[in-house]
Amino acid sequence: MHTNEIYSEEELKLFKSLEDDIESGTYKPLDKEILDDKKAFFKQVAINTIEKKTKKKSLNIRLFEDDIEKIKAQALEQGMPYQTLISSVIHKLALKQIKG
Repeated sequence: MHTNEIYSEEELKLFKSLEDDIESGTYKPLDKEILDDKKAFFKQVAINTIEKKTKKKSLNIRLFEDDIEKIKAQALEQGMPYQTLISSVIHKLALKQIKG
């Protein structure tokens, strides 16, 4: 099993184990105390996931004036701030939704 940028190896193993138990019909509900511990664990997993996916970092970049004006015009057409448009394009590039 591999790790990824969101879930730890331990979290991935736990998800896989749960899936296997459900699919095989061997799943049994946990005692309340154990369930409360697991709820706390998964709550922390959710918090960590949200923090990793929503954390932003500032970046200074130099662009040609003409490009900035064109980007501002496109952003205006789309009804958004030009910085948001630039961020969106970079995000799509990072996710390989567009090619560089």
